[in-house]
Formats: sequence, C-alpha cells, structure tokens
Amino acid sequence: MRPILLKGHTRALTHVKYNQDGDLLFTCSKDNRPTLWYSDNGERVGTYEGHNGTVWGCDVTFDSTLLLTASADMSCKMWNVRTGEQLWSLDTPGPCRWVQWSEGSGMFAVFVDPFKGAKAQIWIFKMPQSMDPSELGKQPFVVCQEQLELNKERIIRGLWTPLNREILTGAEDGKLRLINPLNGDLVATHEAHTKQIQDIQYNKEKTLFITGSRDFTSKLFDAFTYQCLMTFKTDRPINGAAMSPIKLHIMTGGGQDAMSVTTTAGQSGKFEARVFHMVYGDLLGLIKGHFGPINTLAIHPDGTSYVSGGEDGYVRLHHYDEEYLNLSDEADKIAENAAAMAGGK
Repeated sequence: MRPILLKGHTRALTHVKYNQDGDLLFTCSKDNRPTLWYSDNGERVGTYEGHNGTVWGCDVTFDSTLLLTASADMSCKMWNVRTGEQLWSLDTPGPCRWVQWSEGSGMFAVFVDPFKGAKAQIWIFKMPQSMDPSELGKQPFVVCQEQLELNKERIIRGLWTPLNREILTGAEDGKLRLINPLNGDLVATHEAHTKQIQDIQYNKEKTLFITGSRDFTSKLFDAFTYQCLMTFKTDRPINGAAMSPIKLHIMTGGGQDAMSVTTTAGQSGKFEARVFHMVYGDLLGLIKGHFGPINTLAIHPDGTSYVSGGEDGYVRLHHYDEEYLNLSDEADKIAENAAAMAGGK
C-alpha cells in the first residue's frame, strides 16, 4: 500500500473531508487555503482564496455544489465548489471552529469559540428553498450559548444526528452534548472522555459513532442509546478516528503533542495510524509515514482508501491493496451466515 503524498499546504493539516460520492477530497490547514483534490489520483484541482487565518474545518453539501469553511479569522465562508467563487461570508463573534451541513443540506450549523468573555456558541441557519446563497441572510435561525453549560471550554466537533433530530457535540471537557436545533435547548449530556474530544465520526448507516480524545482512548458508541460499546486504548493522544464502511475495522491517528515533536525522534513520537478490530478490540496493524502527529483522518465512503493529514504539512492518500480488501475474518463470516439464514426464511 504505497501512499500518494499531496503537498499543497505549507503548514499543519487541520481537517480532511471526502464528499459523499468520494471522488473529491477537501483539505484544510493552518495556512488559510482550503484545497480541493481528486481522490483517485491526488491531482490538485484548486484552492479557495479568502481566509486570513487557520481554517479549522469544512463541510460540503450532499451534491458537492456548496462548501462551508470555518476559520480562526472569525469568519465562516460559503464557496462554489466548482468555480472557487466566494458566495457568502459570515463574521462570527469569536474564532469559527467548525461547520456542518444537515442531512439534505437544508440547514447548517456554525460553531464559535469562546472569545473576550463570551462563551462558546452554535449558530444554526436555514438555507432558502432556492439554495441560492445570495438569499441567505446574516442572522441565524437559532443561537445556542448559555444552554450549552460550558464556561471557557471550546466545542471541537459537531454533527447532525439521524434525521436532523439533534446536534451532537464534543467539547474540551470530554462530554458529549445533544442540542435541539429548533430552539437551542440542551437535550442531554453524556460523560465520554476525561480530556478534550478531538474527533467524532459516524459510520455509514449512522447507527454507531466513534470518538477520539486526548485521554489516549477512542470509544465506539451506539448512536441511539449513547452507550459505550468498546474502548480502544493507546499510548498517545488521538486526534482522528474513523470506521471502515466495508470492514469491522476502526482506524485512529494521533501522536505526541506537537509542541514536543522537535525534541522527539520520529519512531518514538508515535505518529502511526492504528487499525483495530471493531468487535474484538485487537490491534491489527500500524501504518507509518508521517513525521509528526496525525491531526485528522478519513476513510473513503466505499472503504477502498483512506487519507490522513499531519502536523508535518503532508496529506497522505492510501489506496488499499486487493489483499486487504479481500481479507475476511471470523466476525465477517458470522455476519454473512446470519444474513444468509435471514434470507432463507
């Protein structure tokens, strides 16, 4: 499995994102230039020029026409994916940490960091029926702030739950919170980690989700009961975690704190991506390559490749070998037998 190295950023990567079809790859970094690539060969398509600070995250509509970006320059911007034209810009009261389209792209949420005494906020917008950004105002449909029960903690990740019923957030205090997007009320709080949650990703069916934390663990949760089903322990902070859509495999990435990287040899910095079995929790393998912590990773929607972004400024695009794709284990056979028996009834 030889990686394709994508060198389009001059500073550390902050987020990598496949579109729904998996043919496009979006990358964000601290160099303020979100970049678009073809995911099959790593060809660079172009950049989105306009931010003046670190771009922490991005999200794209289900039809890959509109891109949202969140930046430390205290702005959220919307772009035409194909042309790179900036269509809409929102000034936020603090650094913009995260953005997320709802299912169907009829709404989107903007996550704002605490700033100058103000607490973390979530702004929720409704798109006009025409989906024309020129008709989109600057006033959010809902602002959620005091209900979050946060002091100076930031919200690091936020996802829309199935059917857009709630917004699931992960914060610096290690807790998961469910927010009602219609009125901003706090629905529930779940103890998840002892330190900052760095990443949350759903599986393809949105029946499970995986978290990664600075407490050296990644946890698998039931997406409806929020029960922790499995804990994957490592000896490093975990910045990214994802689930394969075709295998019972979990992938995590992280590494020693970036501030200590320059004093640590590459082999002892623990910069490898790790693959675990989802059911048994066994460590299946390590994938080396980055010369700094892995800050973000994502698995292709069809499970044939994965991408990781590191503190070293490189994006590494890996296409799985046929040997891996054809690999089966006992749990796979049990699932196949159960499906065959169900089909025979």
